[in-house]
Amino acid sequence: MTKSSRIPGFYKLPVEERLKKVAEFANLSEEEIELLKKEGNLSLEIADRMIENVIGTMAYPFGIATNFLINGKEYLIPMVIEEPSVVAAASNAAKMTRSKGGIHTSSTGPIMIGQIQLVNVKDPYAQKMRILEEKEEIIKIANEQDPVLVKFGGGAKDIEVRVINSPKGPMVITHLIVDVRDAMGANAVNTMCEAVAPFIERITGGRVYLRIISNLADKRLVRARTVVDKEVVGGEDVVDGIVSAWAFAAADPYRAATHNKGILNGVIAVALATGQDHRAIEAGAHAYAAKTGRYMPLTTWEKNEDGDLVGTLEMPMAVGIVGGATKVHPVARIALKILGVKTATELAEIMGAVGLAQNLAALRALAAEGIQYGHMRLHARNLAMMAGATPEIVDKIVEIMVRERKIRYDRAEELVKQFSKTK
Repeated sequence: MTKSSRIPGFYKLPVEERLKKVAEFANLSEEEIELLKKEGNLSLEIADRMIENVIGTMAYPFGIATNFLINGKEYLIPMVIEEPSVVAAASNAAKMTRSKGGIHTSSTGPIMIGQIQLVNVKDPYAQKMRILEEKEEIIKIANEQDPVLVKFGGGAKDIEVRVINSPKGPMVITHLIVDVRDAMGANAVNTMCEAVAPFIERITGGRVYLRIISNLADKRLVRARTVVDKEVVGGEDVVDGIVSAWAFAAADPYRAATHNKGILNGVIAVALATGQDHRAIEAGAHAYAAKTGRYMPLTTWEKNEDGDLVGTLEMPMAVGIVGGATKVHPVARIALKILGVKTATELAEIMGAVGLAQNLAALRALAAEGIQYGHMRLHARNLAMMAGATPEIVDKIVEIMVRERKIRYDRAEELVKQFSKTK
């Protein structure tokens, strides 16, 4: 049977039925199904091995975005997030992108940068040349630290050296360029930088301080593009509105910050589901957005000659499928199984596609009906449940709050009390 991420009415199904459909799509075992159903699916024993001073665990909702067609392949997207409407918006936007063949992605490969900071040299430009002259020896020392990575085609591949002017004077910064294969790469790169540092001190006579990975992974870029039929998105006026919304972000960093937050809603939800270092991803995204000296949107939206909407995204994406929480957390392993990814590069490209779709959803909501309308019903449901609404009355309370446009906790409390009295 051909698998499809297009599952009409998925959101209307009971949780058990949704899980059943995902299990069939991803061939989940009974044990994996039971683990997803279990409310506390991270044991204290595992949690205590992951970080220090553990006293418990905290669960977040684990949802599935449907309808994703990426590079001609069907994907169900695991997302972990607390914000209402994000998963629904991603699913809806993904459905729109199917009108012209889905989302297409590419990437530059799993290349990370390690930085070695050299100070206390009187002739920094001469020492830059000295370091470059020893490139082969530096790469040799680095690769001796991780023969397994080298065996699989990775390892240190090159160096770059820069002289920068700092408040404490000139510094010579060596960049170790490392192919980390299917890892995020921090441990491997940091180990290599540590090993190389004494050699750089010896040949330059300077002092090395920092030797650490950079989270501005601008050699590990993911790119995504899509064309959306103008009628599917809501007509040419909506296309023009989306392009205008993007132009606002391109002209104003205050708007660009919120624009990029919408992209990261999708990216980070997948990062959390799959056990990635989401803080590194966010830091890299924001740094890359400011690479020109002014903070810019990570996507571009245009109208083509047919009047259809064209979107593109480019951003760093440092992710891994080996090591770290990805391998330790049992639910992260299930998330990777649902995605069916075989490499870190494939995971990165999926996350870029989700970011592009999430941005489309947000801009369309802003251009077509205003963002608050899209959030309203889901937010009202959350407030009703917080106020103590039982399953029998929650839908009635939501309808009243949306109709009145009073999406407030105090109004939810009033309605819960009213319905309780009428029982």
